[in-house]
Amino acid sequence: MFNLTIHMVSSLDGYIAKKDNSISWFETSDSYENGINITEQEAAEFLKKIDCYIMGSRTYEHALELSKSYGWIYGDVPTVVLTHRELPVDRQNIETYSGDLNKLVNERLKPNYKNVWLVGGAELSRDFIRLNLADEIRQSILPIILGDGIPFFDQIRQEKALHLKNVTAHSSGMVELCYEIKK
Repeated sequence: MFNLTIHMVSSLDGYIAKKDNSISWFETSDSYENGINITEQEAAEFLKKIDCYIMGSRTYEHALELSKSYGWIYGDVPTVVLTHRELPVDRQNIETYSGDLNKLVNERLKPNYKNVWLVGGAELSRDFIRLNLADEIRQSILPIILGDGIPFFDQIRQEKALHLKNVTAHSSGMVELCYEIKK
C-alpha cells in the first residue's frame, strides 16, 4: 500500500524557518521528563521504512549546504527534487523533476515505492495538500515561538479534515503530531 507523508519541523507558532531561512533554532536545550528518548538504532530502523524522499529545490540546496558539515542525511534513499532550475546533483540516488505532480505521484512514485516522505518546503506541501496527493502530515513541533518566518501552512485556501493517528512527546520537549488527511 502506498503512503505519502508530509513531514515538517516547526515552531509552536507554525514557522518552519526564520525569514533568512535559518534553522539554528532546531537545537533546543529543553527537556521533558515524561517524554520518550529515541535511540539512534530506533531512529535508523524507522528511517529504513522510508523508501523515497521528495523535496523542493530550496530544501535541497539547504540540505546540500548542511551536508558539508553533517553529511547527506538522506543516505542512499532515492530522492526526487522538484525544481524548474538546473541544480547540482552529485549522487546517483538524486533526480530532479519538473512537471505535473499528479503524474509524478501516480505514474512514477506509486508503482515503485510504498513509503514516500515529502520533507520540504511549505509551498510544495501546500500543493500536495491542495491536489489531494498526501495521505498524512507529521508535524514535529519544537518548544520555541519564533514570532515570524516562513509558515508551514501558507495559503492552502481550503478546508481539510484530519484524523489524529498519533501524538508523541519527546524528552527534548518536541511533540510529534501525526494526522491522516481525510479524502
